[in-house]
Amino acid sequence: MNMLVTGGAGYIGSIVTEQLITGGHSVIVVDNLKQGHREAIAPEATFIEADLADSRALHTIFDEHEIDAVLHLAADSLVAQSMTNPRETIHNNVGKGINLIDIMLDHGVYKLVFSSTAAVYGNPEQTPIEEQHPTNPINPYGESKLMFERILHWYRGAYGLKFISMRYFNVGGASQRFGEDHCPETHLVPNILKVALGHAAQLPVFGNDYPTQDGSCVRDYIHVIDVARAHILALKHLEGNASHSIYNLGNGSGFSVFEVIEAARKITGAQIPITIQPRRQGDPAVLVADAALAKSELGWEPEFSEIEDIINSAWQWQKRYPHGYG
Repeated sequence: MNMLVTGGAGYIGSIVTEQLITGGHSVIVVDNLKQGHREAIAPEATFIEADLADSRALHTIFDEHEIDAVLHLAADSLVAQSMTNPRETIHNNVGKGINLIDIMLDHGVYKLVFSSTAAVYGNPEQTPIEEQHPTNPINPYGESKLMFERILHWYRGAYGLKFISMRYFNVGGASQRFGEDHCPETHLVPNILKVALGHAAQLPVFGNDYPTQDGSCVRDYIHVIDVARAHILALKHLEGNASHSIYNLGNGSGFSVFEVIEAARKITGAQIPITIQPRRQGDPAVLVADAALAKSELGWEPEFSEIEDIINSAWQWQKRYPHGYG
């Protein structure tokens, strides 16, 4: 099958592309390289540098390639940036997404897997979080993802669009070829490894007074390869009469910030000094997924459920690429 991957030069998109190619699919990657890296695109894929706001470019892509389905991973994902510039985040994540699905429908393409986020839930009322949990985003990033999910719902009813939305929790790890390289980097695991590599002197820990076992936040970590595998299973599920359109992706168990740091110390052999900073506004104490629906309906099961597996794969990639793709 011919798959179009938007945001395929990004962290998750690069490994989704890699897994699709491994599964025998042909992949066309569309990315504007604003946040992605040309080096992160598998050479077996066809790469087209274009922005999703460029309707002419998108029409040409669909005209020249017989696209069977779209995996939409292109997005602005920085929470802090969304707070200071919500207009740009909403324009990129909602406006450009609408342009994409409109052009899909114009060309008779009705299958979409959408990269969403656990940020749609906001501060959880209970954990583990099921898909039926109330959605109450506390930042424009989460709001933009929820808005687009709602648009997909209405497009399904009116135009027959078939979609599955994957709500990720904390994604980490790397494949042999591709890994995580953001600027700025806001995720815990790569920032820990920056200290282990000597690229930063200390790791800031935001809050040590949460009502958890050690006072630090608890998060559900999922390996990026497991996320990519879930996308492929979602594509297969769209072939039938999918009973649900939204799935959480997580391990179903949480690890505290201090547990992640200690695991990284053992794997890297580095001391990894920390500095305690005040809590960040809007950080819940615990975020853990209930991914039972993805397991029962998609047949998905995480292969890398231990935090050590996630950190070690990221560490091996970081040692090979200590300065990332640049």
